Amino acid sequence: MYRKTLLPSGVRIITESMPHVRSATVGIWADVGSACEHSRQRGISHVLEHMLFKGTPRRSAREIAEAIDGVGGSSNAFTDKESTCYYARVIDRHVPLALDVLSDMFLHSSLDPEELSREQRVILEEIRMYEDSPNESIHDLFTRTMWAGSNLGEPTIGSAETVTAMTAGDLRVHLGAHYAADSVVIAAAGNLEHDDFVARCAQAFASFGGKSESTMPETPILTPSVRIQYKDTEQAHVMIGARGLASKDERRYVLALIDTIFGGGMSSRLFQEVREKRGLAYSVYSAQQSYRGAGLFAVSLGTSPQNVQECIDISLEQVRLLTEHGPTDAEIRLAKEHLKGGLTLSLESTSSRMIRLGQQELTFGRQLTPEEIEAAIDRVEREEIVALAGELFGGDRFGLCIIGPVDAAQVRWLDGVAVG
Repeated sequence: MYRKTLLPSGVRIITESMPHVRSATVGIWADVGSACEHSRQRGISHVLEHMLFKGTPRRSAREIAEAIDGVGGSSNAFTDKESTCYYARVIDRHVPLALDVLSDMFLHSSLDPEELSREQRVILEEIRMYEDSPNESIHDLFTRTMWAGSNLGEPTIGSAETVTAMTAGDLRVHLGAHYAADSVVIAAAGNLEHDDFVARCAQAFASFGGKSESTMPETPILTPSVRIQYKDTEQAHVMIGARGLASKDERRYVLALIDTIFGGGMSSRLFQEVREKRGLAYSVYSAQQSYRGAGLFAVSLGTSPQNVQECIDISLEQVRLLTEHGPTDAEIRLAKEHLKGGLTLSLESTSSRMIRLGQQELTFGRQLTPEEIEAAIDRVEREEIVALAGELFGGDRFGLCIIGPVDAAQVRWLDGVAVG
């Protein structure tokens, strides 16, 4: 189902055929994200992502939007800490159009200074939107707290100061350094034919070459601490977390099971204890952040200010119980089926499959089949779960972040005393 072709320039093309659908999703990936940025240019990868939609010599920004909208498709992009992706989802017969529009943006963006000035204002509004959404901004606060002083810990979106200071020349330098043939993956999933798609890619990228500046995956030092940011909101948003695993760590399936058992669904320990038994929160879950050189594991919840301490105590108690006693056999069986079922359901979307293609190529250099992943999940033993939980969560290696109307002096932490 997967086919991969390496163009002479070094561009990688990967497709997954889904002949039973009538759509396809095409994505162009650049192996660069915010983790490679200098502090004075924080957010430049994200700004560049925005600017590639703002016109080329062939198309204006409006014409780029109309080209995909006009055939009933959708286009978008995202920047994370280690990669950037530009993609479009269309009916299968419009794959050539989607590739033409995306490649035109990717290779021939005008990076007009006037457009940049307008888009900087848009991104400032995006920053303000996140600042007004504590359930979003708590994640950036937590990552910055746990990986203080690292590029990986800083927000992908940048700051108002760094974004407004960028020039079109800065964007061209960044693009030239990181958007090169050896760092680009073109991924497509849906009702398409590999050889025809490769031929179109080869034509579109015929003049594209070069080598990108090499960047080693960052492995930041863990800096767990307590950060409480006062904000006049109805709820307090809380994150508690510790070290996780890098994305290529062979124990990633063990951690996936821990995550599922602990806070990954409605039957998880956290959901049952915090929401179902006590009614203390609407949203409560655990999650992983996995990157090539490091990872984090965290509990996230939103609750009334007067319930913050009780939620913290319950979360830490559930960590202790899992670490000291491990999960039950029934929990392990349920978690394994939950993960495998979620994997299968995600495969019904061409967009999800395209993202899997790009992420796995950039992370592993190959495709991990669903069968391979399911077999790895099934092989996990209870002893592995207990050992990894003890390694990651034992001791006092937890950080705490809160955004909301909370008095720091009233919060008791790991040693049982107020933090303020």
